Amino acid sequence: MLSRAAAGGRALRTGGQPPLRGLRASPPARSAMPSWVIDRYGRNDVLRFTRDMVFPTIDFPNEVIIKVHAASLNPIDLSMRSGYGATALNMKRDPLKLKSADAEFPLTLGRDVSGVVMECGLSVSYFKPGDEVWAAIPPWKQGTLSEFVVASGNEVSFKPKCLSHTEAASLPYVGLTAWSAVNQVGGLNRSNCGGKRVLILGASGGVGTFAVQLVKAWGAHVTAVCSHDASTLMKKLGADDVIDYKSGNLEEQLKTLPLFDFILDNVGGSTEKWALDLLKKWSGATYVTLVTPFLINMDRLGVADGMLQTGVTVSSKTVKHLLKGVHYRWAFFVPSGPSLDEIAELVDSGKIQPVIDQVFPFSEVPKAFLKLEAGHARGKTVIDVISKK
Repeated sequence: MLSRAAAGGRALRTGGQPPLRGLRASPPARSAMPSWVIDRYGRNDVLRFTRDMVFPTIDFPNEVIIKVHAASLNPIDLSMRSGYGATALNMKRDPLKLKSADAEFPLTLGRDVSGVVMECGLSVSYFKPGDEVWAAIPPWKQGTLSEFVVASGNEVSFKPKCLSHTEAASLPYVGLTAWSAVNQVGGLNRSNCGGKRVLILGASGGVGTFAVQLVKAWGAHVTAVCSHDASTLMKKLGADDVIDYKSGNLEEQLKTLPLFDFILDNVGGSTEKWALDLLKKWSGATYVTLVTPFLINMDRLGVADGMLQTGVTVSSKTVKHLLKGVHYRWAFFVPSGPSLDEIAELVDSGKIQPVIDQVFPFSEVPKAFLKLEAGHARGKTVIDVISKK
C-alpha cells in the first residue's frame, strides 16, 4: 500500500488533467438524513432522533463524506451531552464568533466511525468512493451517530481488513488517545519499549484495554490495575501482573513491586498524589495522565483565564516533578489518519484486538448511552448504524 505522501506524488506524476475548479461528479443531492442529535445540554432525555438532520457537505478540498456503518460511544460523549467542554469546543468551531450563541445545535455526538467513502474533495488522492475506512472525528465537528459524516482526509485511514465495521468502530478514539499518551507524549515505541516496566491505572476501560495491548506488542512488562472481575480479560490481553484496586490499599500493593519506567493514568484524582513515587528516579521515567483540568478551567473561567490557569498548573507540576527526577505529562486525544494507519497494521497482524462489551442497533442509541453511563463496562459500547432493527 502506498503511503499518503507517495499516493499524492503518484497523482501528480501521472500527468492527468486536474478536474475543473468547482466541478464534480456527484450523486443526486440530498438535503437531510437520519441522525441522533441534542438541542440542549442535559441528561439522556435530551437525545432526539430525527430524519431531517442537514446532510454533510464537502466544504474543503481535503474532506471526504463517509457512509457510517458503525459507531461507538466514549465517555466524552456523556460529557459533551452534559455540556462539559462547551466553551473550548465552541471556540474551536467558531473562533471569530461569527455565528449565533446556539449555533452548535442541533449537535450530533459520537466520535468513532467505520464505514465506506461516498464522496471525496478535489484534493483527496489517497481515498476514493467505495473504500472501507475508519476514523475518529474531533469533538468540535458533527459526530458519527448519523447516516453520513464528513471528515478531513488526514483524519481517515483504511479499515483493518480483518475486522468487521462493528469491530473496527470500537477502536479509533480510544486507540488514538492511547497512542497520543504512550507514543507522542510518553515517547515509547516499538524500538525502545522492550523490557520496560509499564503501569496502567484504569486498565479495563476503552483506553486502558488498548494501551495494555499496545505496550505489550512493543515488548513491555505490563502491570494492569483494574477490578477483580476484569482480571481474566487483562491476562487475555497480555498483562503480566494484574492488581485488584478493591483488594486493599492500592498504593501499598504497588509499592511492593519493582519501580516502573512508565505510568499511564486513566483514573486521576488522588492517584496523582502517590503514583509518581512508583517511577524510577533520574532514568527518564514518565508519568502521563489523561485526566486534566483543561476543559473544566475554560468552562469555569472563560477561554483566556482558563488557558492561563491551565498553563500555570501544568508548568508548575512539570517543574516540581522534574526536580524529583521524573517526567510529568498531560495527554489528549489527537485525530490522526497516519497514526490509525500504524494501528491498523498492529490490528491486522493480530497484536491488537477490539474489546466490545455490547452492540446496540441505531434505534437504541439512548439505551447505549444509559449502558455507558452505568459504568463497569468491559470494553466498548458499539452502535450498528446500518442495522434495520
